[in-house]
Amino acid sequence: MKKTFLLCFLLAATSLQAKPKHVLIIGLDGLCTEGVHTAATPHIDQLLSESQYTFTARNVIPSITLPNWTSHLTGSGPERHGVLTNKWTRETAELDAIAKDQDGYYPSIFKVLKENVRGMKTAYYWNWKELINSMNPRYMDEKNFEPADGYEDNYRRALAFMTAHRQEPTFVFLYSVHTDHAGHRHGWMTPPYIQAIEEADTAIGQLLQQMKDAGLYDDTFIILMTDHGGVERGHGGYSDAEMRIPWAIRGPGIKPGEMQEQFFTVNTAAIIAHIFGASTPAEWAGRCNIRIR
Repeated sequence: MKKTFLLCFLLAATSLQAKPKHVLIIGLDGLCTEGVHTAATPHIDQLLSESQYTFTARNVIPSITLPNWTSHLTGSGPERHGVLTNKWTRETAELDAIAKDQDGYYPSIFKVLKENVRGMKTAYYWNWKELINSMNPRYMDEKNFEPADGYEDNYRRALAFMTAHRQEPTFVFLYSVHTDHAGHRHGWMTPPYIQAIEEADTAIGQLLQQMKDAGLYDDTFIILMTDHGGVERGHGGYSDAEMRIPWAIRGPGIKPGEMQEQFFTVNTAAIIAHIFGASTPAEWAGRCNIRIR
């Protein structure tokens, strides 16, 4: 009788264990706030309706790609991680990072999660070649570069990775540069740029529906974010069009609505660490300012 009771207790305790946490970042390079408001984006709109969101997130200076994505993923600005230009490499860095891992990289969210979350699985998908230069691939279980502004294969790979590891904690970074390149080629807020956003919305909608069909959607924290906006055919300055950008998160326990507090993109990594219950490095500047019920 006692053995039966103990067995039932252990089974009940196991069933009550917390489900593994899952985080998916959907990153669209060069996605400006005005572009989101102008383009026809029914899938992004639906995602925002389920999210804590802001259209006035403040990115870091300089308002260019590699420094800003690095800041998202390392909880710190360029003054700490040392990534100042899109041409940054460990070998050519002008400003030394204030902290480095064993391979010479500033500590990223990938490192934090792999070292602090048991069974953690991570993936990194990108289509702008230089993007990975500031991240240590040692902490990525899967990574894939898709050339020529392609993103369809990476979206498929991300879904397959999340499906294969649904019983394990997962962090997936899924990025596309085609929106930024449309801005550079044609100008921000031109019809081709708006079309690029709408094409991204279609791909996002297909991915989210596939996640729902696979039973992945409800238990996944999804972060939609970008690095900067643009003016005419460029960016790198300090205007609102370049420095004021959208950011959103939805998932279990996230109360939907527009953020009232100013959001800074260096908070992104700290929020992800908080979701997984991982401590953040002392060198990071970002903090978790998202309330999760």
